[in-house]
Amino acid sequence: MLVGCSLNNAFAFCPSRHTSYMEAGNHTEESQFLLLGLSEHPDLQPLLFGAFLSVYLVTVLGNLLIILAVSSDPHLHTPMYFFLSNLSFVDICFVSTTVPKVLVNLQAQSKDISYTGCLTQVYFFMIFAVMDGFLLTVMAYDRFVAICHPLHYMVIMNPHLCGLLVLMSWFIIFLVALVHILLLRRLTFCIGTKIPHFFCELAQMIMVACSDTLVNKIFLFVATALLGVFPLTGILLSYSRIALSLMRMSSAGGKYKAFSTCGSHLSAVSLYYGTSLGVYLSSDGTHSPQRSSAASVMYTVVTPMLNPFIYSLRNKDVKGALGRLLGRGAPCP
Repeated sequence: MLVGCSLNNAFAFCPSRHTSYMEAGNHTEESQFLLLGLSEHPDLQPLLFGAFLSVYLVTVLGNLLIILAVSSDPHLHTPMYFFLSNLSFVDICFVSTTVPKVLVNLQAQSKDISYTGCLTQVYFFMIFAVMDGFLLTVMAYDRFVAICHPLHYMVIMNPHLCGLLVLMSWFIIFLVALVHILLLRRLTFCIGTKIPHFFCELAQMIMVACSDTLVNKIFLFVATALLGVFPLTGILLSYSRIALSLMRMSSAGGKYKAFSTCGSHLSAVSLYYGTSLGVYLSSDGTHSPQRSSAASVMYTVVTPMLNPFIYSLRNKDVKGALGRLLGRGAPCP
């Protein structure tokens, strides 16, 4: 007899005696989950494949061009563009964590993902998702120092501090993600458990587990509060100080120049936290899993694709560097 094991509308069932299930510490490559994806309609699969492939190629190419432009142009060897190149690298890794597996499953018309592959995807997805938020926070602090303390900018934002901020962010995120994975390995999952998403996401994994998940939920809540609320608070504090500084400026030209340096970053912050909020609001029990998955596409796929356009179209320095970079590769007449 099968006993329901799902939590909060999970789709799997846990066995009472004879049906196979996966216990912590006893997983094999044959143990698999089923990713339900965005749609099960056969006619939509080619369209989804083309859309995901196009967005993935544009994302990788756009962010790679930003990295090459920053590294090749001496005028962009400043703290702001150092953080921007790091953001582009993280965005490439971010989409590469989920989209290639989606493309493989769509092409093979399969929904399978191994237990090891699922945990690996959860681990790296957490790392790059949170690192995006950390880098946006550091970039907000960089803009605060540049506008509010311009005479001391290069002294405060020295290469040592910039490197230390990035390394500390990586260290904290690696540690928190590792704890999540260790807690996840304690849980029991049924073989063939269905995950109502197009990738393995931590909250969904906890939801479909067959064993007690109280510790996982508590740590997830605490980690989300610390790694989500604190960075957002830092961004809001930085821009509140920037706004006060701009109000004290008498020159309209100075105000415009200061605001123009923050415009791209504000757009990226609004996109990142706006789509994150959309995913959170669509993940409650009143919405279907397909709607939650569709909302996640904006956060996990579309946002990394748009960041290069945001920082290049509104930034003369980046546009100039990209023009010089692409001009080098063009053949001479």
